[in-house]
Amino acid sequence: MFFTSKVDNFEEVEGSAMSVLDLPDLVLECILEKLPPAALCSMAGVCSSLRSRCISNHFWENHMKKKWGRIIGPAAYREWQWHIALRTRKDSGHLKQGKAKDLRILSIVRSYWWIRSKVDDGSKQCSLPDDSIMSWFLALETGRLWFPAQVYNRENGHVGFLLSCYDAELSYDPRTDTFQARYPPYGRRAVTIENNVPWERLRASPFDISPHDLHFSDCLNELRPGDNIEIQWRRNTECPYGWWYGVVGHLESCDRNENYCRCHDSDTVALEFNQYTPGSRWRRTTVHRKQHREEGNEADGFYGGIRKLCSDEEISTWKRLWPSGILE
Repeated sequence: MFFTSKVDNFEEVEGSAMSVLDLPDLVLECILEKLPPAALCSMAGVCSSLRSRCISNHFWENHMKKKWGRIIGPAAYREWQWHIALRTRKDSGHLKQGKAKDLRILSIVRSYWWIRSKVDDGSKQCSLPDDSIMSWFLALETGRLWFPAQVYNRENGHVGFLLSCYDAELSYDPRTDTFQARYPPYGRRAVTIENNVPWERLRASPFDISPHDLHFSDCLNELRPGDNIEIQWRRNTECPYGWWYGVVGHLESCDRNENYCRCHDSDTVALEFNQYTPGSRWRRTTVHRKQHREEGNEADGFYGGIRKLCSDEEISTWKRLWPSGILE
């Protein structure tokens, strides 16, 4: 199949092959569904009819979910809404000068700006709506949009943050297929920047709350020894919370015999962080099952809300990030 030079009007050319638009709608839709984002952008640049099909949210929902679904949450969507509310129509030079290292991404960007600028007379269907999923996808793909998410083992696995997950603002770098992370300032500490953060160290926040807010723990009554958990912790009350991985342990009064263990009946829950050496002040803490709120002090930090991990994928992610040596 090939397209004529007047494909927008689809004037019949003697001896030409059948146009793709002559296919039944269901067949054409199946073809478009199988196209990767770059090819879908290219198809959208062929003519007004294909453009109106290719920018449909129906096709881009699948691409968004497949590539970005694991790290995009409600907070990221709100950031996008805020972004498009403030954005002007003026091109802001996102195609920077210099040699492109990733021709695939360059193709997407070129197609994107062609679609935005190619508006047929009196036809609103030909423009790319700012609030379309395609527009959102390309804003993420080109790194124009900074969005909130969480980073495991922040600051390149700094020993002080191993087996933790902290909020950050992220921007995708299509040349390296990694992210730049900006960790928010607190107290006298300035913004911290981390480059080349890989996909496997990212996730969407499990809760739609500020990193300074205490999570309400609704799982305390069901916690038993051996359960995998995350708990909020912060150094002082000015710091944002991070989520730290741990397990529910046995109380000191328990002989750890499964047939006689009654730890789950106690009002006290023991939490263990086995990445730390035995005897470390970070190795173990306890919380009250029924009256737990933020607990701690300036010396040992403050423990906040708790969430029980029920997903094998989440647990395996923490296991994969386990440090190679025992921490002090």
